Amino acid sequence: MLFNSFEFWIFFAVVLGSYRLLGHRGQNRMLLVASYIFYGSWDWRFLSLIILSTAVDFRVGKALVSPDNDEARRKAWVTLSVVVNLGLLAVFKYLGFFVDSAAAMLTTLGLQANLPSLHIILPVGISFYTFQTMSYTLDIYRGELKPTDDLLDFALYVSFFPQLVAGPIERAKRLLPQIVEPRSPTADDVREGIYCILYGMFKKVVIADNMAVIANHAFSQDPGSLTGLEALLGVYAFAFQIYGDFHGYSLIAQGTARLMGIRLMDNFNHPYFAKNPQDFWRRWHISLSTWLRDYLYIPLGGSRGGARKTYRNLMTTMVLGGLWHGANWTFVVWGTVHGGWLGIHRWIAGRANGAKDAVDSVAVSLVKVFVTFQLVCVTWLFFRAESVTQAGGFIGSLFSGFPLTEFVLIGYPLLAFFVLPTLIYELWVERRGDLFAMTKVHPVARAAFYLALVLFLTWFPAPMRSEFIYFQF
Repeated sequence: MLFNSFEFWIFFAVVLGSYRLLGHRGQNRMLLVASYIFYGSWDWRFLSLIILSTAVDFRVGKALVSPDNDEARRKAWVTLSVVVNLGLLAVFKYLGFFVDSAAAMLTTLGLQANLPSLHIILPVGISFYTFQTMSYTLDIYRGELKPTDDLLDFALYVSFFPQLVAGPIERAKRLLPQIVEPRSPTADDVREGIYCILYGMFKKVVIADNMAVIANHAFSQDPGSLTGLEALLGVYAFAFQIYGDFHGYSLIAQGTARLMGIRLMDNFNHPYFAKNPQDFWRRWHISLSTWLRDYLYIPLGGSRGGARKTYRNLMTTMVLGGLWHGANWTFVVWGTVHGGWLGIHRWIAGRANGAKDAVDSVAVSLVKVFVTFQLVCVTWLFFRAESVTQAGGFIGSLFSGFPLTEFVLIGYPLLAFFVLPTLIYELWVERRGDLFAMTKVHPVARAAFYLALVLFLTWFPAPMRSEFIYFQF
């Protein structure tokens, strides 16, 4: 069920209506059933994978605090959790990729490769829920969390439907207590939930899907046939497509959860206003970037051990973060470029003796934001392209001339029409320093804003509805 479908909202209306009639334990049991129905609507066969992860990590969590287990046994138990969860990812997401890559390498070396070509269906959201459930056992192992005694509560934590298939990746420390304890939505929850749903639908249906039309047209062409302005238009359109798409999903997930009194974390904080790559990753897909920091970068050594080890840890984290997104060399290159960029930024910042952005003038800040956005867009080329060759072709096309073609004359005004008002609004929110600033203005102003969103949703939906991009991960 897509968030931008009538099917989902009928489903959610039934869930919310039932939720209001039940007590705490009944709410949790009903939400668990609803979450399994929601996920099973994609492909019921893959419910077995969620149930397997849930059962393994629930058992591991209990074993990690058992007085009968010494440190060696605790390490064995937490290793079991990691192996099972990463093993599911390896088989369903990466096995075919590595087999095909090995065959291609052997062919390049002149050796006959008769390796089978595997076509394994990727379970929707597997990258999200495996990371989520794995953080539970890792936090218990570190002594930062106590395991729950209720298997069904833990199963709901793993499968909670608003954020099940595309995040945010919630830590058990934050979400599980909200499931275990009784809850009821406050007036603030309802107000902020409505805002999240309306603005999230706007970003998906109006921004992302309209930008997808432009981006898909550009990326369906031979890169060599594109002019510089056409290639740049395709890159900019995809930048706002993926931002509107993923931010829209995260907002709708937050909104639906808040109407049930559950608060999910903010997954985006105006990433295109970032002044450098480190700032970008503090603002983009925050649940993943903090997960990689806490469970990969810091355990590798973080910034301890000197500059070389720090750069190595940065690169390793970002390459694996790129690979997390998809089984394709384009994602490996995307992660590698970001890792290199973070390393260069860190080196420059160190040479500047830790100069802070806070002392920048407005002009300098604008230049930093502009440059950072352009470099982010270049990296998006590798994220969107079907192959590294296509991405390279697009980069070459950026310098191939700038005639005013029909695509340019139609595409850029559309880009400006949809994107500029959104950026102006988000700049206002950024300056207020409160992601929910709109919920705190005068009710008349808030109603006018909501009316504008509804009118845009009514008058300017894209010609074709598209699936959320991050469902493929």
